[in-house]
Amino acid sequence: MLLVDDEPSLQKLLTHALEREGFQVRVAGDGEAALEEVAAFEPHLVILDIMLPKLDGMEVCRRIRAQSDVPIIMLTARDDEIDRVVGLELGADDYVTKPFAVRELVARVRAIMRRVAAQAGQKTEELNYDGLRIHIPSRRVTVDGREVDLTYTEFELLITLASSPGRVFSRSALLTRVWGDEFRDERTVDVHIRHLREKIERDPRNPEFIHTARGVGYVFR
Repeated sequence: MLLVDDEPSLQKLLTHALEREGFQVRVAGDGEAALEEVAAFEPHLVILDIMLPKLDGMEVCRRIRAQSDVPIIMLTARDDEIDRVVGLELGADDYVTKPFAVRELVARVRAIMRRVAAQAGQKTEELNYDGLRIHIPSRRVTVDGREVDLTYTEFELLITLASSPGRVFSRSALLTRVWGDEFRDERTVDVHIRHLREKIERDPRNPEFIHTARGVGYVFR
């Protein structure tokens, strides 16, 4: 994995803790070096500080996400809701505020790596989640064996979320991925999510699959 932080003491502490858990760690101390490392060895996970020399973490996240789906955990010294929302909108998978317990960060790393491994182990043609089955080539969706009739847009929305469980998608990100139009009214996403929940959730008022990430967008769990 790649650790991007400009504090040598934190670099040393986290590298030691992660390597003790069996991870291989490379380090970058600024935003430009981080992008060079990502291009050079394609890490399986990036731990990315927001306050960096040369390029800040938000810009680094944006550039990484434009070309890769590698999981990203962002670090910040500020407990700032705006930073959290912007980071998630740019495609970060998780967010940790300094100071933090090293064990907490390691636990979050392990959780994301388990999720990635589970996704890789699934057949690429089909996704299965607790009674929800999505057969991608036929665009067939069933819930507890009952076939569900989805519109083209509803299916695209579902597969976007279900292909990255645990990752928060902002409304604008969903507009771009599903509709190809980031300038459409974001309420369009809310309407389609409501319709989708009515079709795939056992209780749409208490969803099991598609959850609301307050102030940001939606996440599949």
